[in-house]
Amino acid sequence: MRSNRAKLRAVSMAATLPMVAGALALGIPAAHAADSPARQALKGTKPAWATAKADKGSTANGAQVNARVYLAGRDAAGLAAYAKAVSDPSSPLYGKYLSTKQAQNRFGATKAQVAAVKSWLTSAGLKVTAVTQHYVAVSGDVAAAEKAFGTRLHNYAKGSATYRAPEQTASVPAGLQGAVLTVTGLDNAPHKANHDDQLPPPDAVFRNAGPFSSYFGSKTASTLPDAYGQKIPYAIKGYTGKQLRAAYGAGSYTGKGVRVAITDAYASPTIAYDAGKYAVRNGDQAWTTSQLHQVLPGKYTKTDECKAAGWYGEESLDVEAVHAVAPNADVTYVASASCYDDDLLDSLAKVVDNHLADIVSNSWGDTEAAQTPDLAAAYDQVFQLGAVQGIGFYFSSGDNGDEVANTGTKQVDSPANSAWVTAVGGTSLAVGKGDKYLWETGWGTEKATLAADGKSWTAFPGAYTGGAGGGTSKTVPQPYYQKGIVPKALATANNAAGNRVVPDIAAIADPNTGFLVGQTQTFPDGTEQYSEYRIGGTSLAAPTIAAIQALAEEARGKAIGFANPLIYADYGKKDVFHDVTDHPTGTDLAVARVDYANGFDKAKGLLYSVRSLGKDSSLSAVKGYDDVTGVGSPANGYVQSYRKH
Repeated sequence: MRSNRAKLRAVSMAATLPMVAGALALGIPAAHAADSPARQALKGTKPAWATAKADKGSTANGAQVNARVYLAGRDAAGLAAYAKAVSDPSSPLYGKYLSTKQAQNRFGATKAQVAAVKSWLTSAGLKVTAVTQHYVAVSGDVAAAEKAFGTRLHNYAKGSATYRAPEQTASVPAGLQGAVLTVTGLDNAPHKANHDDQLPPPDAVFRNAGPFSSYFGSKTASTLPDAYGQKIPYAIKGYTGKQLRAAYGAGSYTGKGVRVAITDAYASPTIAYDAGKYAVRNGDQAWTTSQLHQVLPGKYTKTDECKAAGWYGEESLDVEAVHAVAPNADVTYVASASCYDDDLLDSLAKVVDNHLADIVSNSWGDTEAAQTPDLAAAYDQVFQLGAVQGIGFYFSSGDNGDEVANTGTKQVDSPANSAWVTAVGGTSLAVGKGDKYLWETGWGTEKATLAADGKSWTAFPGAYTGGAGGGTSKTVPQPYYQKGIVPKALATANNAAGNRVVPDIAAIADPNTGFLVGQTQTFPDGTEQYSEYRIGGTSLAAPTIAAIQALAEEARGKAIGFANPLIYADYGKKDVFHDVTDHPTGTDLAVARVDYANGFDKAKGLLYSVRSLGKDSSLSAVKGYDDVTGVGSPANGYVQSYRKH
């Protein structure tokens, strides 16, 4: 999955510039240097779907290409090594974070490198459209792109569509001395993310019908049929911050002095009002002045394609969940200009380049098969730059279990598959009377509806509707911190040498034991009104874990940084994690749920269903590490454990 990141030689880029110019003097224009053996391959730039069988012929020379050339910086290998050392509790460099300026001076691209890259690209006939600390963006026709990157561009069939892609792995002149990390945009297949939760369309109102339980098991569905030989409780109305704080051992910690960032696409125009009203209505601490910030792009793009309004509820969930669990944490929402990877990468880079927070919650992603190695390399570089500064990234693991029902192929999601992020899986959570933690099981739901006579459930337990993402990566090697803890059968499922397994940790995700969220929505009469509804998905788990990390950072008194090495080092210690398993009570579990047929009121009738818990596709929550919940969920001693590190 990772591209070649050769360590730069200890020479100045000032010496490199004449080498590029020398090629021109020898009669080998940089634009035609693909014909020369003096090239550096950019591994992973030819997508796997660009096969000879799918080849539909050359792309027209006049077609336009928009690409990003990501910069490797001064010392790409050194960046990865320092990111590992500063995050490893057993390393003498553990916790010795760099400032933003120090990180840029030590690992960022030099002015000479940027100048050399720009010179090469423009000499090939491409136009430089943007330059950042991370990349040089260019545009131009196919002919110029082919000259610059040493490969022909062809059209390939991918599913029912046809997209452009390199015929061979792209390359750059060797004279650039490893200044280029990778290039994205040579293929024009969509590279975009989805928000990982079960949201109703926020541009149309959605409300839950009752009856509800106020805590797990508080109201039994006595008039509905049995499930698994017993009466079952109604789904809860939606857990509150008070209940989640108690379940995960928040104690007296509130996240005071800790900064949490949230990245999503687009931005809700009513987030400040909604978050403020939600806190007051649901017993959370009121937001203080300047506690919630937004960093917005200059303009938004692809709003129809990305269904921009559908992301408003995602922001509402993430912001309200973080505040509910860590009420004194400072929250910064960083909006992406679209749901495409390039824009989402820009949002992550804003957090790192400006050190907007130490903890970053991200409830979005796509399947691993849809993520090309060039993009994976660009993401990993941002995550490593964050790690050396003490910034940790938390990504939801997905809502489709093993992805077979969704894509036909067993796979994990990305960027949760990165070895440099904390992948957050999901659970079904039972919080009892007095906010007592009862149990958790791996989130995975099967749904059966009430029969017409009301005496049984049709085709019980019913069809699979969703569950926490997890499993074994096909592309990312096993990180050192998982060795000896992740079962060998999981690690070697796709590679005898061992690969990354997802997730790392877990928290509440099941919509049927979910969280109450407040959001302004459009009602049937056309008015916009504030409304509340229960929600779930690993989009809930990620901000919940991010908020718990804010509590842990407060307890620790300093940044946690990339948390995985410490999470796995603490695995097995008493009271640090709940070991989440399916059938935690010894029997199958289910809840009854009642929904409005029209999503709003009783006008079109009610829909009754039974939702079985702990049924996550082919994935299972078992004793020890598992591919639904990782090492488990935070227990009462989790936050306190950070005081010892």
